[in-house]
Amino acid sequence: MRLAPKKTCQLILDTNNHYLGALKGNQSSLHKSVQANFIAEASYTELSKGHGRLEKRVVSLCTTLDTIKPWPGLKTLVRVESERQFNYGGQPRRETETRYYIASFLESAESFAQRIRGYWGVENKVHHVRDVTQGEDASRIRMHQLPQIFAVARNFALNLYRSNEFSNMAQAERLCKFGLDTLKTIFRMK
Repeated sequence: MRLAPKKTCQLILDTNNHYLGALKGNQSSLHKSVQANFIAEASYTELSKGHGRLEKRVVSLCTTLDTIKPWPGLKTLVRVESERQFNYGGQPRRETETRYYIASFLESAESFAQRIRGYWGVENKVHHVRDVTQGEDASRIRMHQLPQIFAVARNFALNLYRSNEFSNMAQAERLCKFGLDTLKTIFRMK
C-alpha cells in the first residue's frame, strides 16, 4: 500500500520524529501556496567550485505560515535557489533552479543547507549508483518479494565494493563480472 505524503508526514510525527522533505508538483496546491506566499526571513549563501562549474546556492527560510495550506507539523518552509555556471561545448552556460522544502522543525538557514546537501551526497553515492550502474530502474523484476531481494543483493554488492576500497562502483562491477580472481578476493575465498 502506498502512503500519501500527508499521511507519511503524520506517521513520522506520530513516532516522535521530524521530517524535511522536498516539495514537488505531486502536492500541487501546497506547492503553489508556498511559491506564492514565501517571504524570506533568514538566508544563507554558499559558493562552491568543482567539476568545472561554479555554483551559488541561497537557502532561505520562512516560518510565517498563516497563508500556507495546512500540513501536519509544518513549521518551516525552505527555498533553495541554485545558480550554476559552466562551459558546455566551449560556450559559457548558466542554469538556475528553485526548489522548495517543508520541515517540521526550526533550525538556521545554514543548518538546513547542510542537511539538504547531505541528502544529495546520499543520492549520489547510493541511489545514482543503483539506478545508473546497476540498472535498478530498468529492472523488469516485479513478482512477489523479488524486488526487495534484488535490492538487498545490490546493496550487498555496493557494501562489498566499498569495503574493498573501490572508489568507482562501475569499475568495481566490471572487474567482478569478468574476473573470478577479483570475486575470490572480495569474498575472501582461496
